[in-house]
Amino acid sequence: MTPAANEVAESARARPSLVRRGVWWAADYLYAARRQLAVVAPPWSLGRARSVPASWERGDPDRPTVVLLPGVYEHWTFLRPLGDALARAGHRVDVVHGLGMNRRGIPETAERLGRLLADHPAPPAGRVLVAHSKGGLIGKHLLVTSGAATEAAAEAAAGGDPAQAAASAPPPTGGRPLGLLGLVAIATPFAGARLARLFLVPSIRAFVPANKTIVMLGRETSVNGRIVSVFGPYDPHIPEGSALDGATNVAVPAAGHFRVLASRRTHQAVLDGVNLLAAPAPS
Repeated sequence: MTPAANEVAESARARPSLVRRGVWWAADYLYAARRQLAVVAPPWSLGRARSVPASWERGDPDRPTVVLLPGVYEHWTFLRPLGDALARAGHRVDVVHGLGMNRRGIPETAERLGRLLADHPAPPAGRVLVAHSKGGLIGKHLLVTSGAATEAAAEAAAGGDPAQAAASAPPPTGGRPLGLLGLVAIATPFAGARLARLFLVPSIRAFVPANKTIVMLGRETSVNGRIVSVFGPYDPHIPEGSALDGATNVAVPAAGHFRVLASRRTHQAVLDGVNLLAAPAPS
């Protein structure tokens, strides 16, 4: 880890008191429960709860389209508050249907995501993945396998314009370019989470630091410069933290693995991250 990333990680992991951690932990799960209940109840509002807001389909064509990626056991509606903030800022917000509750393996889900995105032409201003937790690992996997490193070289040839490079550089396997500018990840266990060893469920044990996918993604550093990692001072699920060497690491004053998603400071950090990824590189 570079000194800068290490400084961010140590600052974010300053040990709060046991009482404060308990309060944060309880508030975190209360928030998660409310977001989950917004999907499953009451029965007569299910259609509205699962409908993509019409405002998300509008947006400035000169701004990149944002693609939301939820975490494990999360429906896309878990990220509705963040999507609303992005839409208000002028971005078109896309939801990828077909991922269910995100229980499949990371490589399989990344491949499925790539196919679903390839079904539609990439917008002229490109796409930015905005993800929570496991969604960030899926997003990085897709950046690696879709040829983002190749696009980085094309960006240099395109005068530092990431949107032009993403639209013109085909993925190594051929097919339609995805137009990916990068990834903004919130509370993502890039180095895995040792607490995952306490679970027998495969979808959770997939986060143990020794998991082959976690190890592979850790070794793949070529795309880290296209990643913005956002995290708070305390995450009960990821004691290792979410700082990523070579990425833009942003610590926000919002504790929790789930409740961090509700913070306006997090929303602003995500917006800033999207703008950073879409900006032409300085000449």
